[in-house]
Amino acid sequence: MSNTTSITLRVNGEQVESQVAVRQSLADFIREDLALTGTHLGCEHGVCGACTVLLNGAAVRSCLMLAVQADGTAITTIEGLAGLDGKLSPLQQSFMDHHGFQCAFCAPGFILTAQTMLEDGKKRDRDHLRAELSGNLCRCTGYQSILASVEAAMNFAGAASEDGA
Repeated sequence: MSNTTSITLRVNGEQVESQVAVRQSLADFIREDLALTGTHLGCEHGVCGACTVLLNGAAVRSCLMLAVQADGTAITTIEGLAGLDGKLSPLQQSFMDHHGFQCAFCAPGFILTAQTMLEDGKKRDRDHLRAELSGNLCRCTGYQSILASVEAAMNFAGAASEDGA
């Protein structure tokens, strides 16, 4: 019996084929094998949200998944939100403009979680944003700048869709 297996998936739009240990977490695969270090490991128990990635568009804790479970899926990491030219996505830029983080360790998890909210297009008030982001923890801020960053990006996205952009 082999302790490794082959997986094929799309990561940030690129096809990836790799041999992985059957017990390797998706977070470790992303960080160690793919050198995408924007996916952070905090608690490694699925509590802090720092390791959040998008799996087929849904926010998931990559520390709780095995890499083999991602076979055949599409993964987006924080690096995948930026343009090919390195230009930040509107959400990433909003976090920069509104000082949405201090040390930024938690930022990838917050940004990818918020990205799912932007993509579904639903309007949310601050209480709903707070509830949906509650699975992500930050030890540096009082969360107000994080909420302001997400609100600004949602307002920008809403204005752009109303203008037909």
